[in-house]
Amino acid sequence: MSSNKKYFFQALGPLLALVFWFFIDLDKNNHQVSLMAGVAIWMVVWWFSEAVNLAVTALVPVLMLPVLGISDCKTVSQQYTDSIVFLFIGGFMLAFAIEKWHLHKRIALKILSVVGTKPSTILFGVMISTYLISNWISNTATTMMLFGAVFALVHETREYIEKNSGKFAAALLLGLAFSATIGGMATPVGTPPNMYFFKAYKEAFPLANDLNFLKWSAIGYPISLTFLALTFFVLNFYFIRKKVELKIHKEFFQDAYKKLGKFSWEEKWVFAIFISCILMWFTRADIDFGSFKFKGWNHIFVVPKYVDDAFVAILAALVLFLVPSKANKGESLLIWDDAKKLRYDIILMFGSGFALAYGFEVTGLSHWLAESLTVLKGVSPVLIILGICIIVTIISEFASNIASIQLAIPVMIALQKDLDVPPLLLMMPATFAASLGFMLPVATAANTIVFGTKEIHIKDMLRVGIVLDIIGILLITCLCYLYLG
Repeated sequence: MSSNKKYFFQALGPLLALVFWFFIDLDKNNHQVSLMAGVAIWMVVWWFSEAVNLAVTALVPVLMLPVLGISDCKTVSQQYTDSIVFLFIGGFMLAFAIEKWHLHKRIALKILSVVGTKPSTILFGVMISTYLISNWISNTATTMMLFGAVFALVHETREYIEKNSGKFAAALLLGLAFSATIGGMATPVGTPPNMYFFKAYKEAFPLANDLNFLKWSAIGYPISLTFLALTFFVLNFYFIRKKVELKIHKEFFQDAYKKLGKFSWEEKWVFAIFISCILMWFTRADIDFGSFKFKGWNHIFVVPKYVDDAFVAILAALVLFLVPSKANKGESLLIWDDAKKLRYDIILMFGSGFALAYGFEVTGLSHWLAESLTVLKGVSPVLIILGICIIVTIISEFASNIASIQLAIPVMIALQKDLDVPPLLLMMPATFAASLGFMLPVATAANTIVFGTKEIHIKDMLRVGIVLDIIGILLITCLCYLYLG
């Protein structure tokens, strides 16, 4: 972005906010609705344009909500320290350990050694390995972990491709980014929007007991696995089919895997902690199977509800800092220098979303927005879901996925009360749709990472991305309606 354009958007955000504060009265009986709308518009302009860093935009509620008399600074600040933030921190610590001890390369090469050496099967191997890791770690962290291995794979195979090596490189890199995003849909901890949704849902509907890790996965896996398969076919058709031929011996990946040698002490421990963390997430709370009820391990504590998924993530991180390393004498599997890579900008983004949602609720803006959407009353639920998915997807192409869901969830909560439909029927499709950003490099951090290699043409990303966005919208609409309707 040029300097003049950047300065324009930097000024546009607060100027539009001033217009709402002084010249627009959305609710004549409650001016705070307009005040909060101004703050939201300000943040939307800065989020969409990225005229300032996303983390800087995240500080706006701390400054403006107290100034406008919406809430005191202490209460607003508390929104930035929710337990979900620690779930994110613990997840990234686990990702750092997996990357540090090269466990990601072992996993990827093992899968690639099984799927074969054809271009299409290599693409599938990259995508399925990325997908499986991204089920448990954010798409950004997964892409960062596997990027080195996939980019090395691009260079190692380039000399064995007679023509269109650029198309093969683009297919692998986009396969990496897209499958990391799709993998995050499968579980509540796979991507920040899912975690944000869980927190917002439990706050809005504290008496509801219809959402847990297993229920999300029961719909998340069918959607994400189907979407992964369709994405593979789209990428394979567009980049590889009858265009790329790879001359490589059958044992190429087996040999590369053998060079890694045996599992090191550190790899064994990281893998054990990783698996234990997954199992603890799945079994923490009670699971009702109908004929019998599985009792979660959180009942060993005095107050079971006090122990949530963030507890598991932080416990895993703590163990990583305690287990000694044999390769690095005097150090643990993780040391604090490793943790310095933590994305504090994303943590602030989380907090700003909670602060924004809090502002929407206390000022009544969410209810005002819902009343404006009551025209949907009487419309088929499937059309309501379709409309929600389209709107959130469009937003997610220009804003981060967490920003998209932060804007959508407060509206969905208020809208549900007016339409009298199950809250999950609106909120889960919106959350899934927040991950649909495949057209533009700025849509997700994963897209940005792979686009930075200069191996991908923007026209290719646009053409493939719009097809995937449409497929994702239709898939989410159909499966959510069938499962939740």
